[in-house]
Amino acid sequence: MPVTRPETPVPAVTPAPTQAAAAPALARLNLVVSPLRRALLSAARAAEGLPDIPDAQIEVLRAIPGGVRSSPGALADQLGLSRPTVSNLLKSMESAGLVERLAQAGDGRRVEVRATARALELLARFDEASAAIVGDALAELDAGERAALAAALPVLERLRGIVERRARR
Repeated sequence: MPVTRPETPVPAVTPAPTQAAAAPALARLNLVVSPLRRALLSAARAAEGLPDIPDAQIEVLRAIPGGVRSSPGALADQLGLSRPTVSNLLKSMESAGLVERLAQAGDGRRVEVRATARALELLARFDEASAAIVGDALAELDAGERAALAAALPVLERLRGIVERRARR
């Protein structure tokens, strides 16, 4: 009598979805990510009594952490923004006491910027408040939801990296 062996299952290959097939998921992701970011920013501001610093200015501050100096052109390249946009942001930020302009070492005609102590303190307070808010919200999720979120983080980080690289092109 011949011996029959069970067939080894072939792992399913999930094809990349067409843009049309992915549209509902993309719309849903967009409807979650942007409002989540705005809600977190608003909640952190309210919790800490923080001033209304626009997102774009917060991104500039994140690009020049404590002790780091950068030229406006380098910031524009790093953030994927136009030089005039960065120049306008830096003017507003300097007026608000968030950055200071310094002569570039070796070339007094060029400037560099750095975050002020006040800006770094505000950013630290924002980050602490944000972490507390997210931590409190996570406590309301069940263990399965927290695990699903933890599992999704590497994919979201990779997605962010891909989008950032494309924005720089």
